[in-house]
Amino acid sequence: MSETGSTVPRRQVGRLLRQLREQAGISLMAAAQELEFSRARMYRIENGEVPVRKHDVIAMCGVYGAPGHMTEVLIGLAQESKAKGWWHAYGDVVPGWFELYVGMEQAASRLRQFAPSVIPGLLQIREYAEFVFSRWHGDDPAAVENAVAVRLERQSLLRRARPRPPRLEVIIDEGVLRRSIADTLGMQKQLAHLVNVSTRPDISVRVIPFGVGPHQAASSGQFTILEFPAVGTASPEPTTIYCENLTGALYLDKLAEVETYETIWAALDAAALSQSDSDDLIGKIIKESDG
Repeated sequence: MSETGSTVPRRQVGRLLRQLREQAGISLMAAAQELEFSRARMYRIENGEVPVRKHDVIAMCGVYGAPGHMTEVLIGLAQESKAKGWWHAYGDVVPGWFELYVGMEQAASRLRQFAPSVIPGLLQIREYAEFVFSRWHGDDPAAVENAVAVRLERQSLLRRARPRPPRLEVIIDEGVLRRSIADTLGMQKQLAHLVNVSTRPDISVRVIPFGVGPHQAASSGQFTILEFPAVGTASPEPTTIYCENLTGALYLDKLAEVETYETIWAALDAAALSQSDSDDLIGKIIKESDG
């Protein structure tokens, strides 16, 4: 793995260029001949093995007939691939409408999420999501509705038939479950939803109870570990850690970084209640809210 820059943006450049080529109905060999690239170079670019220069991105987008806005996104990603630690700041080099994380989420075979403050988006029901986004968008109901619609659409990932949905493992702090929204009935529905989805074989929702006390991840903030499947004979993309904050998101894929988060996850896994005990605790909190 390269030590001079994150592989995340160049992997996304490769994936998007491959999609544009295929949508244009152009074979890998035909594209290589038109661009005067070797087949091996084309293969390495599309698999995110090498960084791509700006003028190569422009040339490839020209051959594929890519729209101008997508060309701008690819140029931005290509430039970001030279950064040592790659920050994706929405609305900066890569436009905010291009949700990089969603694309990675769709491609993942396994997602592990630690939720210390809010229920993860993939498990939010409408009432909960509306409350969350109303805190961001205030008196703009159209913006709230649009954000909620996008969030709920993301959840179709868990219901798709092909390819198989990713394995989703969520560990939630007990405080998240007790931090209710104004709509008490809506919060009860949200908690019941967590119990219901955890009956599915590919979804796990477990709770870290207050009784555990401070643990290794107590100050880490919310994060997601994404793992990817092998495609054909190509090696799978490296495991990536996604950490979001108020102004952007950090994608980590260096071996030492991933190992640190794997260690933290192991500690969380040991501290969390079993699935059955987690369901019981959630059920207890639902009953308490009736009082």
